[in-house]
Amino acid sequence: LGCFVLHYTHRALIFPLLIREGKPTPFFTFVLALLFCVFNGYLQGRSLSNYATYPPGWLKEPCFITGFIGWLLGMAINIHSDHILRNLRKPGETGYKIPRGGMFEYVSGANFFGEILEWFGFALACCTIESFAFALCTLFILCSRARQHHK
Repeated sequence: LGCFVLHYTHRALIFPLLIREGKPTPFFTFVLALLFCVFNGYLQGRSLSNYATYPPGWLKEPCFITGFIGWLLGMAINIHSDHILRNLRKPGETGYKIPRGGMFEYVSGANFFGEILEWFGFALACCTIESFAFALCTLFILCSRARQHHK
């Protein structure tokens, strides 16, 4: 649950303070994202705090360790990719620029790739149907966005 909270603390509190200027988000998109995050946060929190049971020593099991490393690597890729994207243009500059460096050398949507890896790692570490469903939702939503950005 700490991984989930850490990601959203960064996404909701730290990330907005780092971005300079951005395009305004349509209100409908904002409402849909808010509803998804509230519902998913409840689902993940309830699942992990009330229903998931883990044997003693779970944190030393290969499934948890592999998942946690995947989550950590995904979060690092996501944060680094966001840093690259934030610094593409100089202040006042407009126009499209192709990001370079980091995972952008391998995939055009490195920030999306990082987040997908993050949530599949989370799902592996948690081993719950709810965390796997969240990883799949993330995959479908972000693959669609990545495809748009790639074009």
